[in-house]
Amino acid sequence: MEIFPDIPLEAWADSKATVHRFAQIVGKVRLAAGVRRNHWWNVPFHLTGRGTTTRPMGGLDDRTPVFAIDFDFVDHRLVVNVIDGRTASFSMPGHSVASFYHELFGELNRLGIDVPIRATPFDLEDHIPFAEDTVHRAYDTTMVTRYWQVLSQVAQVLELYAAGFSGKISPVHHFWHTFDIAVTRFSGRRVDQEPQVDVVTREAYSREVISAGFWFGDPDVPEPAFYSYTAPEPPGLEKEPLRPPEARWKPLRGSHLAILRYADARAAADPRGTVLDFLRSAYEAGARQAGWDVAATYCPGGVTDPVALRAEGLAPPERPA
Repeated sequence: MEIFPDIPLEAWADSKATVHRFAQIVGKVRLAAGVRRNHWWNVPFHLTGRGTTTRPMGGLDDRTPVFAIDFDFVDHRLVVNVIDGRTASFSMPGHSVASFYHELFGELNRLGIDVPIRATPFDLEDHIPFAEDTVHRAYDTTMVTRYWQVLSQVAQVLELYAAGFSGKISPVHHFWHTFDIAVTRFSGRRVDQEPQVDVVTREAYSREVISAGFWFGDPDVPEPAFYSYTAPEPPGLEKEPLRPPEARWKPLRGSHLAILRYADARAAADPRGTVLDFLRSAYEAGARQAGWDVAATYCPGGVTDPVALRAEGLAPPERPA
């Protein structure tokens, strides 16, 4: 199939709003039942061959067995699997956020899984408690399947980008709170956040990062786009060149995002190569301005073996003097 299928925001905005809230409900179960990891790596979803998964969680006390929750975006079912072989599932089309919430927690209760969550949306335009939200109920099966297909295609491009870096790097993962998919490179340098910064941000950005990803559109960028940012942002970042020519720096909340429109990537002769070039140019810009040791983490195609690198003529870049 087409590497980057068309997915205009306006074609599925209502369905996206519903599925985003479904994802937040399940994601909050993951947050409550998973083992905490640095930079909240325990929280996002990972992709499967049919949708997304929380991965196994629970099993840390007598109250909750090991279990996982999967979104199947081919048959459009939510599936709960327990380590002892028990399973439960239900169809998602036709559910409002409220009925989805009640159905899920009813199934979890029947399976002996007790995971309390804060049952309100995170950072969305409304704050209707999940249990009361009968407003969001749109679910276009074609577009929801397309959402998973786009995620899957983008994830593979992000994996290719991730392969070129041998330092500390996150998995390629799907954030249910912001509804984007991203991978983050770390310089290893500590960042001391101000005490008044919220706990989520302090943990996420306790180290210097350059992050890259893709979102489906939001009020700030109302169309699908690839992005990258450096945090903390070094002075002059927005003056650095980006590739291809269609890429740009976008001011946002006091910093700058490197943006490549999904439409521009789709129109390119080599969509995959264009996105990779964009992400690499944004990384080069951030690393150059922030003074990262690029040579130390040079890893073309996932290779760190110096013998193999020399044999293939892939000498690392010069280290700064």
